[in-house]
Amino acid sequence: MLQGRKMSDQTADHNLLSTPVPPASPQSWVEPGTPAYRRVAMALFLAGFATFTLIYCVQPLLPAFSTDFGVSPAESSLALSLTTGFLAFSILLAGAASEAFGRRRLMFVSMCAASVLNIAEAFIPNWHVLLVMRALEGVVLGGVPAVAMGYLAEEIHPRGLGFAMGLYVGGTAFGGMTGRVGVGLLTEFTSWEVALGVLGVIDLLAAIGFFILLPPSRNFTTRPGFQLAYHINAWAKHVRHPALPLLFAIGALAMGCFVTVYNYAGFRLVAAPYHLGQGAISLIFTVYLFGIAASSLAGGMADRHGRGPVMAIGLLVALAGVALTLAGPIYMVIGGIIVLTSGFFMAHSVASGWVGRMATQSKGHAASLYLLSYYLGSSFMGSIGGWFWTHGGWLAVAGFAGALLVVALLVSGHLWRYARRVETCTA
Repeated sequence: MLQGRKMSDQTADHNLLSTPVPPASPQSWVEPGTPAYRRVAMALFLAGFATFTLIYCVQPLLPAFSTDFGVSPAESSLALSLTTGFLAFSILLAGAASEAFGRRRLMFVSMCAASVLNIAEAFIPNWHVLLVMRALEGVVLGGVPAVAMGYLAEEIHPRGLGFAMGLYVGGTAFGGMTGRVGVGLLTEFTSWEVALGVLGVIDLLAAIGFFILLPPSRNFTTRPGFQLAYHINAWAKHVRHPALPLLFAIGALAMGCFVTVYNYAGFRLVAAPYHLGQGAISLIFTVYLFGIAASSLAGGMADRHGRGPVMAIGLLVALAGVALTLAGPIYMVIGGIIVLTSGFFMAHSVASGWVGRMATQSKGHAASLYLLSYYLGSSFMGSIGGWFWTHGGWLAVAGFAGALLVVALLVSGHLWRYARRVETCTA
């Protein structure tokens, strides 16, 4: 009897990697190609745009912060690392809070509060106060990423989930690019204070557009009060899952590599032999356009050909990009960043969608654990990269970033083999 129960449990775990459990009313899915699907896609695109402009708008400003406030490159990276670090833990609480507060409302409030904080940062002349504001911004932004992924997994029909998730990730890529490029160019002609204020106003308008477009949840019912035991049990179930923690690790490693390269590429390019200015450096972030295309392409490919091979391809492409940045000519360096960006967004898009497929219940909790790992990787590894830059220059930074991707590839290989065994067992 015990053996039979064990086999039953294993079969249940295997099914998490195959067909998701449909809601009680199958007709409640948002079907691909419908007006509701387009509204959801556009609204979540705006959410990704606003969130990532607010998170990463300071990245091209790190050399300016180092100069204006007299801090080291590693210390200047705290303006970004504190935001992503506090965001990582806030995501856990936000995912739980959305169970009682509602997905749509929580995302809207988070976007508005973060936009107001960004406007306030334009009037902060003190480095340590600025860091506190950036940390608070990370706290309030936690109400968007995990909840957005959970909303898509709950509302979108499984056959359209990969593409919808790809569009959301594309919105994050567009937001990351626009925030970096726009702030960098405005700083070149005005000041970083003016740039941060203007961006905050734009994202406040994006939050209003998001709230108007996004339909209320169909397959989600709020749970009044904060039921701690329920949330702990939901998180623990995902941590004990045989495959989900592998996805969490891949997210942390890939994001750690990506942020490390972008954090310190600016310091490399302002120095000899390149001597680029703030505006020129910010234009490099237009390569995020390749990330937008790659994330949408990867989502569709994963729906058709499977997530394992597409994720592995994305990580290999990213590794090739890191290797290209070791070349001396600037066109090779920028080419390497383009390749890295494309590969990273391929892997991240696939991983984001795969989390929603694996977690048949408490999808918001699973998404929050993935993003906890994702942003902790950004925060810690992005700052650790400063040590490699200080002590070994770009060669050390690229070596560190490449090592993270190699480990991610090994983990993805194990995940892919596991998924194939599950498909064989359930066929």
